[in-house]
Amino acid sequence: MEINQAFTILANAGGVRAARIITENNKKLSRFSVWRIARKLRRGVPVAKIINQKWFYGLSFYTNKHTLDPRPDTETLVSAVIADCGPDCTPRILDLGTGTGCIVASLVKNIHGATGVGVDKSWGAVRVARRNVSRLGLEKSVRILCRSFNRRNMTRDTFDVIVSNPPYIARGDHRVDAGAMHDPSSALYADNDGYAAYEIIARNAVAWIKPGGKIYLEIGVDMDARVTEIFVQNGWTPVRGEYDLSGIMRVLVFCI
Repeated sequence: MEINQAFTILANAGGVRAARIITENNKKLSRFSVWRIARKLRRGVPVAKIINQKWFYGLSFYTNKHTLDPRPDTETLVSAVIADCGPDCTPRILDLGTGTGCIVASLVKNIHGATGVGVDKSWGAVRVARRNVSRLGLEKSVRILCRSFNRRNMTRDTFDVIVSNPPYIARGDHRVDAGAMHDPSSALYADNDGYAAYEIIARNAVAWIKPGGKIYLEIGVDMDARVTEIFVQNGWTPVRGEYDLSGIMRVLVFCI
């Protein structure tokens, strides 16, 4: 099919921006492929899930049905860590619920001498993250493990920095965008009105952090007070919060 024809069909199905991204990533689309993609766009499937690619912090990441697509809000988390790392800082980083691996990979790429471990309980996500680590040439600096952070004995290692974008949407909350319907529910929803993962991390991460280390957490809208309370109750000390580009408190930082 001619590229102009494909563009028109895809634009009618999902908008001009979606059509441009898809056609730029694949200059040779068959008629069958175009109609198949158009049907997905009409169903609200995100472009990233169609082309299996999402840019995050200036890097391209593979993504699929097993992972949450990287989102711009999460770049606030990465920026917060980088801002705290001086020229002589070579932190060891633990990423809880790594998904695509975008957080730990972006940090190691941007902090000279940093190394990292990403853990996820989903084998599908682990395979995606390992693929991204390989694509970015980080095999010697980043390890991806299939582990669940709800077990305190998940690791005996300790880290200078712990990061996490855990599931924090309350079950039954229907305010998520249509694109999120195509992300794995385990990466989105949490019990206890969305706070269950924070409660687990607050209890267990004290065993994984080095003295003087910090934990950086992405949070949802208006969750800062309750998350802070959860961490203070578990012995953590609040350091600061960071707002995203929309002016929403998006990241909380604690030390032990």
